[in-house]
Amino acid sequence: MKLTVVIVNYNVEHFLEQCLYSVRRAMKGVEGEVYVVDNNSVDGSLKMLAEKFPEVKVIANKVNVGFAKANNQAIRISSGEYVLLLNPDTVVEDDTFTKTIAFMDSHPDAGGLGVKMVDGKGQFLPESKRGLPTPMTAFYKIFGLSKLFPHSRRFAQYHLGYLDDDEINPVDILAGAFMLMRRATLDKCGLLDETFFMYGEDVDLSYRITLAGYKNYYFPETRIIHYKGESTKKTTVNYVLVFYKAMEIFAKKHFAKKRAHLFSFVINLAIYFRAFLALVSQFVSKVYMPLSDILLGYGGLAAIGYLWGHYTVYEGVGSYPVHPLFTIILPVYLLIWLLTSYFTGGYDKPYKVINSVGGVLTGSVLVLVFYALLPEGLRFSRALILFGMIWMAVAVSITRSIGYMLKLSDFQYGKNAKKRFLVIGREDESRRVGQLLRSTSIKPDFVGFVSPDENYDVPDNYIGNISQVPDIIEIYKITEIIFCSKDITHQNIIDKMVQWHAPNLDYKIAPEDTLSIIGSNSINTRGDLYTVDIRTINTVPNRRRKFLFDFFVSFFGIVFWVFLAWFINRPADFLRNCLKVLLGKCSWVGYCSVADRDSLKLPEIKEGVYDQSSGLKDEIDDDARAQLNVIYARDYSISKDFNILQRTLLKR
Repeated sequence: MKLTVVIVNYNVEHFLEQCLYSVRRAMKGVEGEVYVVDNNSVDGSLKMLAEKFPEVKVIANKVNVGFAKANNQAIRISSGEYVLLLNPDTVVEDDTFTKTIAFMDSHPDAGGLGVKMVDGKGQFLPESKRGLPTPMTAFYKIFGLSKLFPHSRRFAQYHLGYLDDDEINPVDILAGAFMLMRRATLDKCGLLDETFFMYGEDVDLSYRITLAGYKNYYFPETRIIHYKGESTKKTTVNYVLVFYKAMEIFAKKHFAKKRAHLFSFVINLAIYFRAFLALVSQFVSKVYMPLSDILLGYGGLAAIGYLWGHYTVYEGVGSYPVHPLFTIILPVYLLIWLLTSYFTGGYDKPYKVINSVGGVLTGSVLVLVFYALLPEGLRFSRALILFGMIWMAVAVSITRSIGYMLKLSDFQYGKNAKKRFLVIGREDESRRVGQLLRSTSIKPDFVGFVSPDENYDVPDNYIGNISQVPDIIEIYKITEIIFCSKDITHQNIIDKMVQWHAPNLDYKIAPEDTLSIIGSNSINTRGDLYTVDIRTINTVPNRRRKFLFDFFVSFFGIVFWVFLAWFINRPADFLRNCLKVLLGKCSWVGYCSVADRDSLKLPEIKEGVYDQSSGLKDEIDDDARAQLNVIYARDYSISKDFNILQRTLLKR
């Protein structure tokens, strides 16, 4: 057998599915086998493998054993002359395997091989070719000198920036996303070191290949898409600790004692430095918007309070007392406005002016209630509330508009950013993908169809062919392009991604016979994965809205129970349910009871007192209840819960 492909999977079902479709194509004409080692995924990966890829050999672990051990499990029982370690968040070209195997066959000195990698936007990934992380190389990388001098032979050793991205060259280190190795080499140098649980094992194995007398090659004559997925984001302290500790293990294993001590010193210095930066980055990302609103908001409120008091109330001979207006009353007003902005989504990313202003307007009602409850001596002019409301609306608009004008990714206007799609594929597949898009909660502003063939007449409902796409992007203001991989080769997909590259243009791939559309720069970016079971109900804003709905219905239900008892069915049960919901034991509305809810892959929510079928006049079957569950999870809104409660509780 010529080739064994080993893929380690952990809860990335949709990416794995797309990867395997590309592997299946690339395997044509190659005598080989494919192993998927699943590290105890709970997302339905195993079921998908059984249904769609029966040819794949599956090893299902009951615990997450880590990357190195999982790969070794498959390598030990495989039989290919070459072994390819492939990440599940990759897409290979149709001829990737034939080209790389041919190169290895003609270069007996090659122990390992890596290919040119691009990300989900078609941009070259510098980790496609890497140098050995010696103490000085690590120092240049950690402290940013490699970025300052990206093509220097001295400072750019980490990513070998001085080598041409399009030329074949020997390299020190192969990227773990695509490592093709000769089995004879593995027999000589050993398998992956299981001391490394995550990160570093590719560096260690690459180095041992060179120690065994072989060369590692960077081979850019074929490419893969790598979505750069990692279970821990690089800005977190956890990533810093795990990644750099892996580098320390590597140094102690391979460097002389003196150099290992030096490397350990540099690594530990880097850990503290990067951990500090990660903490600062996380802190700033969480507080810079509310802090901006606090500073700008209070500054404006204080100015309004002073000017109104000085020129209107005291007619130029004084102003309101500092205590309690400036130290208590105005800060409380500000706090109420900020809290209501939070609960209306004013601090959810992407930041939206409409949510923040809506929060200020809602908060103004609560400010007036607070004002009415104050003793007479603390009731300063209502004009302060009116002008304060206007100022806070202006202030939150200013802070968010600045981010929007700077085109920062965390900012947008309106409820939803307009998405204008271009689907490239033949009629049947384009129609399927168009229906899939409209079945999600993204609400496309425009969906246009383009033929993948340049030399054929396009159907009436198409706007052009693939050669006309650059003009179509400009004319129709396209924001995202979706390739139907059934109708266009992966090589052509990558060609076009690189060719059409633009800062505001995103690319996605719709694999054949699947209910997902995939494409992003990160496997962790849920918003870049479109599926019909998109988890709208499980977003942070909707979880918060559902919690607030449950709380306020229960709270006011208890307070006004004596009055409500005249208008609702079974008032005693209602009071009991109010207490249960208030204590967090259940929610007012949950899913319908169905025979096999697990197969729907619905996000987990609390059990409901009622469900979408409650209060309906006619009984519905299990299929209809299942469909109601999908719609509820996909299109959740407070109004749905309110309507269900209304039709169930109110006497008719």
